Amino acid sequence: MKSRSHFPVLTAVLLMLVAGCSTVSSRIAKNRADYETWPLAVREKVAAGQVQPGFTPEQVRVALGEPDRIATRTTAGGESEAWIYRDRAPRIGFGLGLGSFSGNTAVGVGLRSGDWPLGPDESKRVVFEGGTVSAVESAVRSK
Repeated sequence: MKSRSHFPVLTAVLLMLVAGCSTVSSRIAKNRADYETWPLAVREKVAAGQVQPGFTPEQVRVALGEPDRIATRTTAGGESEAWIYRDRAPRIGFGLGLGSFSGNTAVGVGLRSGDWPLGPDESKRVVFEGGTVSAVESAVRSK
């Protein structure tokens, strides 16, 4: 029986996943008309993938993409909304997998995302009050 490589199939799947990913450049191109009307300082921040207080939801979407989750908070002072972005960078996990099937042995190492101070896998929260960004919380790994 001839052994077949799965490399071409895996490569095709990986390319499809990467092609579906949105980048700051692609989001700017898609929203070029609006982007051109923003002040230069805002355009520079957005192009660098950064946000700051005062930004509109559209400016945040272009800079960071769609949030992974949205949380709302109601307090005596009013309501706010937090857009939560996950960290998708792979982290090397500790573990080893060993298996056997039909005389073939396989070994694997697991990759996982690490925990951040904002919560599991969170890298950034953008808080909106009154229709604009009021706060930006970024996770920093402790050393």
